[in-house]
Amino acid sequence: MMLTREEEAMLNGEMGEGVRRAMEIIVALGKIYNASGLVKIESAHISGVSYKNLGDEGLEFLEELASMGVKTMVEATLNPAGMDMELWEELGFSREFAEKQIRIVKAYEKMGVKATCTCTPYLVGNKPKFGQHIAWGESSAIIYANSILGARTNRESGISALASAITGRTAKYGLHLDENRLADYVIKVKCNVKGISDFGALGYLIGKMVGNKVPYITGIETADLDELKSLGASMAASGAVGLFHMENITPEAKIKRVIKDSAEEIEIEDLREAYETLNHDVREIDVVSIGCPHASIDEIGKVANMIKGRKIKSQLWITTSRKVYDEAKRRGLLDIINEAGGNVIRDTCMVVAPIEELGFKTLATNSAKMATLAPLHSKVKVRFGSLEDCVKAAISGVWNDN
Repeated sequence: MMLTREEEAMLNGEMGEGVRRAMEIIVALGKIYNASGLVKIESAHISGVSYKNLGDEGLEFLEELASMGVKTMVEATLNPAGMDMELWEELGFSREFAEKQIRIVKAYEKMGVKATCTCTPYLVGNKPKFGQHIAWGESSAIIYANSILGARTNRESGISALASAITGRTAKYGLHLDENRLADYVIKVKCNVKGISDFGALGYLIGKMVGNKVPYITGIETADLDELKSLGASMAASGAVGLFHMENITPEAKIKRVIKDSAEEIEIEDLREAYETLNHDVREIDVVSIGCPHASIDEIGKVANMIKGRKIKSQLWITTSRKVYDEAKRRGLLDIINEAGGNVIRDTCMVVAPIEELGFKTLATNSAKMATLAPLHSKVKVRFGSLEDCVKAAISGVWNDN
């Protein structure tokens, strides 16, 4: 693998022990995947933030690396932590968990990483341009960056994204190369798809069918950014998809042919299998979760309109980024949601928060990604449906099948 003089210097430790360790990770990945060399990146987004997932070993690793004085070379943002960094005590998180979570975020900040604590960095300023190379962790952000923005990143882990942030490089293989961005499958959608839960259900089915390959989707006439966000997130959760194309909608599909000659065709005629698979047989709902990936200002506005003047019986968590939270507060949406008994929560989500310690046993959501992951990560039983169904469940405390 070819390295520049500067990259050789990093690898030889001439720029410090922390940079040497980071470059070793990048070069090792490059050798594994037969990369011809490295490519400079514009930004990094780092997953692996919640103490729930990192534990003491991850905390000690980050504090040791930060103590070496390493600094990020490019813009670097941070995925959700395990709690709201300000309201953790009010929400019931333990002091032991909170103190270790705060140490993790401080270690990242010491290295120059912005403590955005969101899975939607593209909504808070880390928004790469078409064709730019980046190194992002967080599956939903990766697929959004590749597919909706046309940027180029592999499915990085937290440690490889951090190593890229420190070196400003990533190994040039996988989705950084034109030939690997062509579709392996053509997915012909033959049913109506409307709203975030439907797009999530569609993504769940596609991810199950194509695994880690690239799908090209036809049959969708319109889709807003929140719907595309939901589609990609569930595709990346049920499979390991890092990039999809959509006819007349995603940027690469608009300017060139992006389908392999050998691409296999699959038809999807309805979404029932996804809804049936992702729904458990529970009626009483402890908590309704909206915002996986983190909610946009439009999503928060829709919930506020639905519960204005009402009182909810279940807990309602709308998870989002600090920037969107501040905008929701400015528009008066937080007051409406809080008066109804709901919470808009920053910095975390129900997958990486230790919600099992908060006593939640059942959860309702409009996110197919959440419905896929929460039973595994948080040991809860899930109901999955439209935003309207979820808000009704929050108000009544029970899930009613239509």
